[in-house]
Amino acid sequence: MRAYLDHSATTPPDPEVIGAMVEAMSPEGFGNPSSLHRLGVEAERKVRRAREQVAALLEAAPDEIVFTSGGTEANNLAAQGGARARARRGRHVLVSAVEHPSVREAAGRLADEGFRVEEVPVDREGRVLPDRLAERLRDDTVLVSVMRVNNELGTVQPVEELVRVVKERCPEALFHVDAIQAAGLTRVTPRAWGCDLLSVSAHKLHGPKGVGALWIRPGVRLIPLVRGGGQERDLRPGTENVPGIVGFGRAAELALSRRGEAPRVAQRRRRLEEGIRSRVPGVRRLGPEEEHAAPHILNLAFAGLRGEVLVHGLEAEEVYVSTGSACSSRHTGPSHVLAALGEPQEAIEGAIRFSLSPLTTEAEVDQAIDAVARTVAELRAMIG
Repeated sequence: MRAYLDHSATTPPDPEVIGAMVEAMSPEGFGNPSSLHRLGVEAERKVRRAREQVAALLEAAPDEIVFTSGGTEANNLAAQGGARARARRGRHVLVSAVEHPSVREAAGRLADEGFRVEEVPVDREGRVLPDRLAERLRDDTVLVSVMRVNNELGTVQPVEELVRVVKERCPEALFHVDAIQAAGLTRVTPRAWGCDLLSVSAHKLHGPKGVGALWIRPGVRLIPLVRGGGQERDLRPGTENVPGIVGFGRAAELALSRRGEAPRVAQRRRRLEEGIRSRVPGVRRLGPEEEHAAPHILNLAFAGLRGEVLVHGLEAEEVYVSTGSACSSRHTGPSHVLAALGEPQEAIEGAIRFSLSPLTTEAEVDQAIDAVARTVAELRAMIG
C-alpha cells in the first residue's frame, strides 16, 4: 500500500474534478470563452460558474477573482504588479523571512528595479509578530507580503493583526497574503482580514496543476505582468484555461464542503507525531506549537540523519514525504525557512515535512510510523 504524505507539494485530483475537466474538453465544451457563438458562450458560462465557486471558498464576490496559471503567477502578479502600481507613492517593500520562493524572488526582481526590499524576522515558531512588523514600516512602504500558512512548518500567521498594524501606520500600503497552503482546510476570508490581495492554487486542494487565482480587493490597481487580449480584466490576458478553471471551481466547491474535516486531519497529524516520537529517539518538532499550527503540516528533525536520505529510504517503503518546499527542493543550500527560525545546521539537514489532507487515512499514518521507525533504525545502524 502507498502512503502519500506530501500533500503540501501537490494533492491528487479528486475524481469529480477530473470528470468536470473532461466534460469541459468534450465536443460540446471546448469553445473559446471569448467567442460569440454557442460554444464560446457555453465555455464562458463554465468559467463564470468556476469564478463563483472559488469566490465562495474565499467568502468573496466573483468579480474579485482573477484566474492565473497557478499560485506562483498569482504571487508574482500581486507582489510585482502591486508594488509597481504604487511606485509613485514609495518604493519600500516588506516580506516575511519565511515566504515562498515565488514571493521572495518576485521581491528580488523589485529590488533589481530599485525598490528597497526588507525581510521581517520571525520567532522560533515561524510567526511574524506585530511589533516586529511595525518596527520596519516606513512612510514609503507600498507593499507587505505575509503568507497565512507556511508551507514547510504549518505555522499560521496572525494575518488580521498584521493587516491592522500596516493599515494604521501605512494606510496606502497594499497587504498581500499567500493563502495557497491555507485555502481548503482552514477558513480564508480576505475581506474580513482587511487585506488587499490574496493568492490561492488549485492543485493544493485536490484540483489540477497549472491554475490559480488572485483575489483583488475592489479599487486596488495592479500593473499586469503580460499584455494582450484583455481577458481576466486585462490583468492576465490570454485565452483562459477552461478545463483547469472548471476543475479549480469544482475543487473549491468540494474543499468548502470538507472544511469540517480539519479536526480529523489534525488528529491524524498528532497521531503521526506521537507514533514516531514514541518509537524513534532523537526526534524534535520544528516550528509552531499546537496553538499556532495548521491541521495538516508536521516538520520533524531526525538527529544524525540527512533529510534527503531519509526521504529516499521511506520511498522504498512506499511512503512519500519531502524535505521542504517542492518549489525549492532542486535548489542548493539549506531551507531559508528553518534558517529563519535560528535552527542549527544539524536540525535543518535532518528535517522532514509530512503533510496530510482529508483523504489521508489512519492506515497511511500507521504505515508511515512503522516505515519511519524501521528506516531510521537502519540508517543509524549503517552510520554507526
